[in-house]
Amino acid sequence: MKADVIVLGAGIVGVSTALHLQSLGRSVVLVDRGPPGGGTSYGNAGLIERSSVVPYAFPRSLTTVLRYALNRSSDVRYHARDLLHVAPFLFRYWRQSSPRNLQIATRAMLPLIEASITEHDALIETSGAGDLVRADGWIAAFKSPHRLAAAVAEAAGLASYGLRRVVLNPTTFAELEPTVRTGAGGFCGAIHWLDPKTVADPGELTRRYARLFERRGGKLLVGDAASLAEASPGWSVTTEGGPVTAPDAVVALGPQSGSIFRRLGYKIPLGIKRGYHRHYTLPAGVSLNHAIVDEEAGYVLAPMRQGIRLTTGIEFAHADRPVDARQLEHAERLARQLLPLGEPVEATPWLGRRPCLPDMRPVIGAACRHKGLWFNFGHAHHGLTVGPASGRLLAELVTGRAPFVDPAPYRSDRFR
Repeated sequence: MKADVIVLGAGIVGVSTALHLQSLGRSVVLVDRGPPGGGTSYGNAGLIERSSVVPYAFPRSLTTVLRYALNRSSDVRYHARDLLHVAPFLFRYWRQSSPRNLQIATRAMLPLIEASITEHDALIETSGAGDLVRADGWIAAFKSPHRLAAAVAEAAGLASYGLRRVVLNPTTFAELEPTVRTGAGGFCGAIHWLDPKTVADPGELTRRYARLFERRGGKLLVGDAASLAEASPGWSVTTEGGPVTAPDAVVALGPQSGSIFRRLGYKIPLGIKRGYHRHYTLPAGVSLNHAIVDEEAGYVLAPMRQGIRLTTGIEFAHADRPVDARQLEHAERLARQLLPLGEPVEATPWLGRRPCLPDMRPVIGAACRHKGLWFNFGHAHHGLTVGPASGRLLAELVTGRAPFVDPAPYRSDRFR
């Protein structure tokens, strides 16, 4: 089989890339070893996070770092035996999180964040996925008045970005979420961010986008990305339907992208932040209407089609280490103090891997040493949010169109 472009990876980034290439007139084969949306794209908190204009930086506060060092936090956990393995990435991440570098990262990511809603809206409408998406924002909740006041002040500092928000006291919070505990022992207030959208099934959203790609004539094949090889001309990959060749190939494999670029000689410092989720039923009379982030404990409670999804913060460990449920269990104990969760839906937690670069922005663009090879990975916590926007940018670069944003901050050769 021949095509114009092979896209490796059927997560939200790969599927979005394939759709945009298709809309620009390219014939595309989308290759993955499993069904669309079955990896990292399945397991997130379901936020199309228009309000996260400042990337998630490594903490610069000594108090916070020391708290994490004790390894008793629910938002960050590490495996001591893997510290040497993750230390080089963490050191680079810490350096890139200086105030100056964080400003650079913020400016770099802003165009993709700003385009996140409009790019998703176009695909949501044409794929018939409106039943999965709500436009009522999410809630950042606090137990400490001091932390709430600091967050309100920080939010005021983002006024130039034009983000809509409402500060909630216990009474107005309870009007939105009557069965979430407020007051003594509960949340003292919150910030309701209004611009983001929430997705009730991120994996299904990706599958709807993939079905749109197929309806438009795209080919979705099961194959092994590790078989990618240079052909004459272009690239080839082995699939269950036979070999596929194309002049261009896109690596959009999320956390597995390193298996390709390292073999081809690229030294890109891709790191992995692991995370967990589990779904829970709700007892009769208990409800959750919005995604709520416990900002002090670092977990998210989000209403999903499968139940209430509890997602953890970050676990630093070797990507292939088996599931360690302690972080999720810690978050569950805290969450049950605020919302009476029922029984877990799954027998075991789901483990996912976020692909991260230390400078807090993805790699989007040409591979500098191989003609026809393109990269689109490393979206960290915002793969769902900016997947369609980064897919549009990559498609414009592949087809020689004028890119809608400056691609320079995402170049693959920016690392030294």
